[in-house]
Amino acid sequence: MTEQLTQTIAGQIKSRRKQRGWSLDKLANASGVSKAMLGQIERLESSPTVATLWKIATGLCCSFSELTTLPGAATVSQQGADAGRGDAFFKVKTLFTYQADTQMEMFELTISERHCQWSQPHAQGVYEHIVVQSGQLGLFFNGQWHLLQEGDSCRFAANQPHAYQDDSGYTRFTDVICYTNANAHSSAGPGE
Repeated sequence: MTEQLTQTIAGQIKSRRKQRGWSLDKLANASGVSKAMLGQIERLESSPTVATLWKIATGLCCSFSELTTLPGAATVSQQGADAGRGDAFFKVKTLFTYQADTQMEMFELTISERHCQWSQPHAQGVYEHIVVQSGQLGLFFNGQWHLLQEGDSCRFAANQPHAYQDDSGYTRFTDVICYTNANAHSSAGPGE
């Protein structure tokens, strides 16, 4: 993770937390991330993993890309939080950040070494649209695993525990997260 991205994430988390009038304790309760870890992230002493960043975004009721993009920044493709601890086998590249007019964000994800990445439920009304570019993706939702091959696509309600698993050694896929009818962005003005 670059120093600039780490600073952006820390600033966004702290700003959004303070806008809500939340203490670190309150955000820890809402996100499931410890108060100590949140403090380290805000003080730039630690870089969050992708999984931790998703939890924080869910706790703050905002999108993943809103935490990795400066307010008012142009929508430019950027490398997401992909080099953090525990994320050597799961990388995220932001293709399109969340925009209020589209109510969606788009990512390219790579997962390797048969890694399995679990995601916490998103808000009610959030849907993920997956397209496998290469490899084989195990996708867990509705209480069961689904195998997607290269070229396959799938849509599911993301307000439930879900997971992505590399079933081929290296899998690349696109994930479009839509916040239509979601309350996920009540604090901002709408993807663990």
